[in-house]
Amino acid sequence: MMKPKIGIALGGGAARGWSHIGVLKALEEAGLEPDIIVGTSIGSVVGGCYNAGKLEELEGFARNLTRRRVFGFLDFNFAGSGLISGQRLAEELGSHLEEVQIETMPKKFVAVATELKTGHEIWLSKGPLVPAMHASYALPGIFRPVKINNRWLIDGALVNPIPVSVCRALGARIVIAVNLNWDFFGKGTVVPNQDAFGESEMPVAENTPPSGNGRAAQNLLRKQFFGQGSDAPGISSVMMDSFNIIQDRIARSRLAGDPPDIMIMPVLGDMGLFDFHMAEEAIANGKYATEKVLEDIQRAVGALAA
Repeated sequence: MMKPKIGIALGGGAARGWSHIGVLKALEEAGLEPDIIVGTSIGSVVGGCYNAGKLEELEGFARNLTRRRVFGFLDFNFAGSGLISGQRLAEELGSHLEEVQIETMPKKFVAVATELKTGHEIWLSKGPLVPAMHASYALPGIFRPVKINNRWLIDGALVNPIPVSVCRALGARIVIAVNLNWDFFGKGTVVPNQDAFGESEMPVAENTPPSGNGRAAQNLLRKQFFGQGSDAPGISSVMMDSFNIIQDRIARSRLAGDPPDIMIMPVLGDMGLFDFHMAEEAIANGKYATEKVLEDIQRAVGALAA
């Protein structure tokens, strides 16, 4: 009997995307490797590395990250169109994937991006893999946009956070979706009474330049970017949390109109969007969430086998 084509839609979620590694490993161990791989944002990075045979290298890189190493990859670019140019990350990916072309990979692959000027959903299915992944995770305001074929591209989660529709368009009979943010905003509601917020707090001026050497400036930059404990959230938190609220609302609408056959939802607790140093926990939770639905996937495969 011929197995139906399985497509996997790897959603966005920044650092939570390390869960995709556990998902793909669990599927592979169960003999349920996807035939079609579509990724948005961090999903395109993990999916692309998996399809290129470099998942083990990506996992090793992720597990070796610390807070200090994460900060070392942030090449700040205050004169450009994003806080981070993303060149260091692209070079790290390029060291393993420089020669890889999407159309020559063993399985169908698409990285979803958004065209900046028009808002078009762009499916990157040909050409060099690394620029396609870079465009797909170019979070607006954080990473510099990427120019491909005369289009300026940014994060695909703006238009298709969990790309189920792309898997179906590429011929998948069974679509598995990985939703990384369901436990972030699943309890969102409306608070109509402003008094419920209690006392208000107005922002204070934070324009005091650092004194001393370059290390003092670096420490201030780190606090500004990652936040300062119980004080106001950092730049990255404000931008990424705002972006993910939007992403969550779009994902709900798109999944309601085109639901997957199987949904994998890792429980990631308090793991933040910039906690890239927590790969071990994310990978384990991704694998565990997948193992819970393996029976459902196998049942669907059996029902559609011809």
